[in-house]
Amino acid sequence: MFKRSNWLHLRIHFSYFLLPIYLFSLSISPNLSEAGLLGLFVVFHLFIYPASNAYNSFYDKDEKSIGGLKNPPPVDKGLYWLAQLFDLIGLLVAFIYFPGNYTLMAMLLAYVIASRAYSNPRIRLKKYPFTSWLIAGFFQGAWVVWLVYIGLNDFPFANVFRPHVLIPGLLASAILWGSYPMTQIYQHEEDAKRGDITLSIKLGVKGTFLFTGVFFGLASLGYVLYFNEFFSLNYGLIFLVAMSPVIIFFTQWFFKALKDESKADYSNTMRLNWISATCLGGFFLYLFLHSTNILSVVGVY
Repeated sequence: MFKRSNWLHLRIHFSYFLLPIYLFSLSISPNLSEAGLLGLFVVFHLFIYPASNAYNSFYDKDEKSIGGLKNPPPVDKGLYWLAQLFDLIGLLVAFIYFPGNYTLMAMLLAYVIASRAYSNPRIRLKKYPFTSWLIAGFFQGAWVVWLVYIGLNDFPFANVFRPHVLIPGLLASAILWGSYPMTQIYQHEEDAKRGDITLSIKLGVKGTFLFTGVFFGLASLGYVLYFNEFFSLNYGLIFLVAMSPVIIFFTQWFFKALKDESKADYSNTMRLNWISATCLGGFFLYLFLHSTNILSVVGVY
């Protein structure tokens, strides 16, 4: 279980790409504490996300590049048990940091179940292109935003349906729904070999770029409208400026892939992920540092 190859499959560094979702959720939370911030960060980025990566690797048994691992080592049963251990530790840490918050625990458990259903051969959501796209984007986006909000504030689940909480969650999913097919674009051969007809396979290389471009544009418009309503238009404009490096790289890569589809490869996908996570994370950190006083003034809590 504790072999080096198994630890590599946890891909803890890959959690960086989901860090912006966590940072965004902080900007809608009125009750913040250092313990709570640290606790949920550790739960997700050091345990729950890596457990999901390991569980997925165990059942996929990829021989070619996967997210965060260019050359994945062979897997064995120890990886399965390591995934179980990390999920268990993540839930225990949440229980210690947030005792009595049973809504948080139930939401965490629902996330774990959904992530396992994605890979487990008995359910294998991954082989259903639109279902997997919808569920993965929802749970890694909206569900995490709402979960962090519930965890940090100890509010009832019904608060999720308040506009200033509901809309950010859906916007977080919108970004992921747009980028999700791009994370599959270099894995067509490997996924098809297992019988997983992903959304990116359905769309093709050109279709994947077009789908992501259109969806990202719509999501960006949604963010600008959200910031204009709950913060100010300036935040929307800053968001667009922050995302400009992503747009530039994506556009350049698209034209290269149009001429040569082999450019839709692992290296370029990881570059896009890194640029996107850094730009989004930087903006959402900025938003978090400026958000509490603004939202208190407009009275959305």
